[in-house]
Parts: sequence; C-alpha cells; structure tokens
Amino acid sequence: MKYVITGGAGHISKPLTEKLIAAGHQVKVVGRNAENLKGLVAKGATAAIGSLEDVKFLTEAFKGADAVYTMVPPNLSATDWKGWIGQIGSNYANAIKDAGVKYVVNLSSVGAHLVDGVGPVSGLHRAEQALNKLNDVNIKHLRPGYFVTNFLSSVGLVKNAGIIGSNFGSDDSKVILVHPDDIANVAFEELANLKFTGHSVRYIAGDEKNGKEIAATIGKAINKPELPWIAFSDADALNGMLQAGLPEEIAKNYVQMGQAASSGIMFEDYWKHHPEKLGSVKLDDFAKSFAAAYNAN
Repeated sequence: MKYVITGGAGHISKPLTEKLIAAGHQVKVVGRNAENLKGLVAKGATAAIGSLEDVKFLTEAFKGADAVYTMVPPNLSATDWKGWIGQIGSNYANAIKDAGVKYVVNLSSVGAHLVDGVGPVSGLHRAEQALNKLNDVNIKHLRPGYFVTNFLSSVGLVKNAGIIGSNFGSDDSKVILVHPDDIANVAFEELANLKFTGHSVRYIAGDEKNGKEIAATIGKAINKPELPWIAFSDADALNGMLQAGLPEEIAKNYVQMGQAASSGIMFEDYWKHHPEKLGSVKLDDFAKSFAAAYNAN
C-alpha cells in the first residue's frame, strides 16, 4: 500500500511512518524541512518538502496514495489560530479531492465536537467539517485526549515553585490523557486495515485522572510525593504563559481550552462514546520521562 503522512518527523508522524515502513508499505512523508526527515528517508521513506498552505504542492504529494494521514502542526505566529487551523483543513480537503484519495485518517482532538469555545480545538472542529464535505471519501477522525507530554513544559515550575497545575484539573473532574505513542498505534491500525467507511470518529486515551492524581503520580516519580496540583485562575494561567514567551493569541486560546476542560464540556462527547479499551501508555509510564527531564534540568 502507498501512504502519505503529514507532520514530518513529529511525535506521532515519525513512529507512525516507521511502523508502516516496517510493515512493508511505501510511505511518503510531508514536511517543511528536509534535514528533519533524513532519518526517515534513511529507513525507506520518501520526502515531500513544501508548505501546507500550498494546495498545489499537497495535491501533487497526495497523488497515487491509497490513504493519507493528515494533521495540523502548531503555528505560534498565527494571528487567528483557529482560522489558520481551519484553513489548513480546507487545504487538505481540496488536495484530497483533486488527488483522488479515498481514505483519510485525520488527527483531531477530544472537544472537536464543539463549534467554538475550545481554543485551538475549535480550529480542529473546522478542519473536520472541511474534510467532511468530501462525501465520496472515507474519513476516520482521531480525537485523542490531552497529551501527557505537555506536562514537560512544567518541569521548571515544579523545580522552582514546587507545584504543578493549570486552569483545569479540579478534584471532581477527570482529564482525558494520552501519550503520542498510543495515537501512533491507533493511526497505524486504522491505516493498515482501511476498514472504516463514511465519516467516523475514534477517541483515544490512556488514562483518566484529576489534577490531584496527576500531581501525585508525577510527584512520586520525582520523589516529591506531596507535590500539589494548583488550579490556577484563568488570569494567572494567561499571565504565566505570556511571561513564558507565548504570543497573546496562542496563550488566550490555551486558556480557553483549559476553561472548556475545567467545565467538562471538552470531554462530554468522549464520555458518551468511551473507547472500548484505553491505550497501553499510562501516566505512570510517562512520569518516568518527566522524572528524567526533571533530574537532567
């Protein structure tokens, strides 16, 4: 089979590409930087270097593929982040149509059932909708939970302030957590089998924990069992991100996503369509990686 994987050598795209190559498939990887793709090319992939904003480039890259994996990378320079994400989704849809691709596995997110109010995930909702206009294309939208790897950005906070937290994660609400490896495993399964028809959604999670449980797990791994989870106010969360150097547009979107997680609306559709089984990478497993980063910092 012939596959095209967007996302370059990212945390999901790289292991996904490696799995497909190991299974004997032909894989083309779309990325912005040829240097970043050298490792995958050495393993047998071909590289397509260009911009996701270039529909003509995407169309040429997608031609001849049995299936395409689509994802929208971060763009910290966007002045309208939701709009930019939605536009990339539209670009994918146009290229898929013009290239004649019939199967798509699209990386979305938990919360993408909501039209607005979920920060960058609202952009992924728009991307889903753009792809769903392709009536003759089979599309599987993957909606993973909150990436546990995001907690690595809190290493400095834990080390310097002795706390971890966000503007979500209260004791009475669970956060849906996932590791990128589990997403790569599901994406591989869907692409290798191509058994999905029409437009459908699959939720992916490895753990379901509240803030106190997250802090306890990470605290245990770094020998700080009393590490507290602090539910920051939206204002404090915003100020913290701005002080860390995030652009205001990006920070405001992250705060909105946290608000949606805190209220529970971000996860409401997940609970209605709970996956039959959770992924194999648990928060305990990730905590070892956090501890390694913490001790190395």
